Amino acid sequence: MIYADHAATTPVSDCAFNAMMPFLQAQYGNASSQYTFGVRAKYAVDHARRQIASALNAEPESIIFTSGGSEANTWVIRCTAERFFGEPIHIVTTIIEHTSVLNACKALEAYGVEVTYLPVDEVGRVSALDVKAAIRPNTKLVSVMLANNEVGTIQPISEIGKILKERGILFHTDAVQAVGHIPVDVQTLNVDFLSASAHKFNGAKGVGILYIRPGLHLPHLIFGGGQELDLRAGTENVAGIVAAGCALEENSSLLKQENEKVSTLVALTVHGLRTAIPQIRFNAEYTPKLPGTLSVTFPYATGESIMHLLDLKGICVSTGSACKAGTSEPSHVLRAMGLTEQQAKSTIRISYGRGNNAKDAEEIVRAIVDICKEHSHERYQYLWG
Repeated sequence: MIYADHAATTPVSDCAFNAMMPFLQAQYGNASSQYTFGVRAKYAVDHARRQIASALNAEPESIIFTSGGSEANTWVIRCTAERFFGEPIHIVTTIIEHTSVLNACKALEAYGVEVTYLPVDEVGRVSALDVKAAIRPNTKLVSVMLANNEVGTIQPISEIGKILKERGILFHTDAVQAVGHIPVDVQTLNVDFLSASAHKFNGAKGVGILYIRPGLHLPHLIFGGGQELDLRAGTENVAGIVAAGCALEENSSLLKQENEKVSTLVALTVHGLRTAIPQIRFNAEYTPKLPGTLSVTFPYATGESIMHLLDLKGICVSTGSACKAGTSEPSHVLRAMGLTEQQAKSTIRISYGRGNNAKDAEEIVRAIVDICKEHSHERYQYLWG
């Protein structure tokens, strides 16, 4: 099998796996217990918190563990509205955000919260000037993702952050696709809140990260014990948290060489496909984006057909976000970038990561070209747009 869908999830690294295993069996203590067996678990959680804080250039006490990126995103948006309850509330976001952000905003609109959904340009990038122009006297929060999960476009977060800092407006970025893949420094980004998810950077599923700038306060997410700075009660997922710390520390140390590798794989893929299928389109090609992500639109074939035919050849790619898999709706991200409904439905996402090599890229190109040749016959017309 060739796995080229690392934007959906990543394999647990050997480092993360070996680090977490003892806490699933031999060292299974509750991190809230006061005896030595529990204290060891708490130490492991605190060590992972320091590892993650170091990778993000943050203070350890500003890192909160959640169940995932969606929880962290929802927490910031919902609890910001709760924090300003009784006041007129306006939130600014973009139309290409992850559904966890968009749906949280839509839910708040039912309670009278005003939300502005900013457009993006043809490469999926929001303008910092548009953000500035959208600000109102009652704007309480702006939420803009750091890197898009479908096309990989990196947003001007630092520039937006400077504008918002001058006006005292809270700023959140969904960095789930970015952390562990590009340098992420919360100080340079000028953000108040940042969300991340361990399974996107070779950690285990079920662990998310929320950075909260020191001095800020969010209402409790879960009431109960005093876990996670008394903001999110519940027994910690010690094994998963330990894996997250180890994985992010390792990914941060390998960032430069891994980015060079996956960038080369993307270049090989682009060259091979463009040579064989000149009408092909690569979305967000000439803009800063995640080094391993490639969004490809075909002139005739549907993305879903190509994805399933590649699957039969043992190759894993996707038609877009894993969170929207199985829906008939075209990608809201691609439509926002100006693609037609047919073009959006004729797109696949290839996302390279650790473990992929040049042979994988060559095989993916060969398989796609073969599929396009094999199924261009009239009796396969149902596969084409």
